[in-house]
Amino acid sequence: MADESMDKPPRSFWIASGAALVWNLLGMMAYVMHVTMTNEAIAALPDAERMLYENTPAWATAAFATAVTAGTLGSVLLLLRKAWAVPVLIISLVAVLIQILHMVFMTSTMEVMGAQAAVMPILVALIAIFLVWYARGARTKGWLR
Repeated sequence: MADESMDKPPRSFWIASGAALVWNLLGMMAYVMHVTMTNEAIAALPDAERMLYENTPAWATAAFATAVTAGTLGSVLLLLRKAWAVPVLIISLVAVLIQILHMVFMTSTMEVMGAQAAVMPILVALIAIFLVWYARGARTKGWLR
């Protein structure tokens, strides 16, 4: 009976949720490509980039995996209109922030790749923040159960 009284989400909810899923699936693809690089591909990287790749600690790679997996799951939960989307997307956001902290404060990424290396992490963080905000709003409006 409670399900019948829930507000029906607008079309924009479905568009935003679907776009979030596509975005996070692209992140999953990036993660898979990152962890399945062949030795030949790693060896072909410029020395400074190869050193960055080879010196990435397991916990930073785990944060990457957590960010994209939780982001994808959270997006699916949004599409299913489940309130669990909120805490799952918060987990994704925290993992994104851990990745960024690692990159900015514990590596020489900015020196090696230049300032443009900050563009994608900033975009990822902004989208993760938006998704948490959007999911919370959807829950408040009764679109999630």
